[in-house]
Amino acid sequence: MTASTSTDAPVLATTATAEKRGKPSLASRLAARAGGGVTQVFLILVALFWLMPTLGLLISSLRDSTDIATSGWWEVFTAPAQLTTGNYSELLSNDAITGSLWTTVLITVPSTVLVVVIGSLAGYAFAWLDFPGRDWWFLLVVGLLVVPVQVALIPVAKLFGTLGIFETTTGVVTFHTAFGLPFAVFLLRNFFAEIPRELLEAARLDGAGEVRLFTRVVMPLGGPAIASLGIFQFLWVWNDMLVALIFADDGAPPITVALQQQVRQFGNNIDVLAPGAFVSMVIPLVVFFAFQRQFVSGVMAGAVK
Repeated sequence: MTASTSTDAPVLATTATAEKRGKPSLASRLAARAGGGVTQVFLILVALFWLMPTLGLLISSLRDSTDIATSGWWEVFTAPAQLTTGNYSELLSNDAITGSLWTTVLITVPSTVLVVVIGSLAGYAFAWLDFPGRDWWFLLVVGLLVVPVQVALIPVAKLFGTLGIFETTTGVVTFHTAFGLPFAVFLLRNFFAEIPRELLEAARLDGAGEVRLFTRVVMPLGGPAIASLGIFQFLWVWNDMLVALIFADDGAPPITVALQQQVRQFGNNIDVLAPGAFVSMVIPLVVFFAFQRQFVSGVMAGAVK
């Protein structure tokens, strides 16, 4: 009788534990319901509402200025004949807008390439090379992350004036490169430090020097992080207006400043402003979606050990 009771006790305890675990808590039930169809429909509606200004800009860029002035962009759904590509033809014939797009490319591409190249070299040095004061120098780089751009505008403007690069494309590129490097070094150093040491030692045993080790091993493995950095830098420089407004040449401003000047000077040329703004927005989106897979890989890198 005693043996039977002692044998049944673990079974009863296990059954009680299973019943206890089988009852989901209130939080788990709410979380399960939150992933249902109603929530998904709600999130889709929020996304559509969030994209509505972009849709309105696209439709406005395809409408005549008279139609824009007399009715809202949603009227196109009842009168699709309003749609026309004439605005983009006028945009391409507008020297101010096309020149500003080319200036933006001349600023954005070098700023992105320089930050990626210099940041990669510095990140590798901080991760795998031993030199005096390495940790202190890296702490200094991390400290530069908290320095706002606005603090440096006046001192840098005076410095660029002394160097003769104020209101030049070189000055804007230099400014964006300098302020993009702290984040680049911080990001790439932490990513490169996750590379297994054994892999680098094996490459050194095979006779690879530091240059070959960096170009043949580290750079291919760091592709996702480098792509993420390139996207961040490209978007920041392309959409920048503060630095361009202060340091760029008034005769050849980037697209953000050119659109702002168009608004101030004319105000009613929406047939040029709408397609110009849409083109300015689409180009960084194309760059983002072109490297979306590498960007997601870079963001998730290190999340799973």
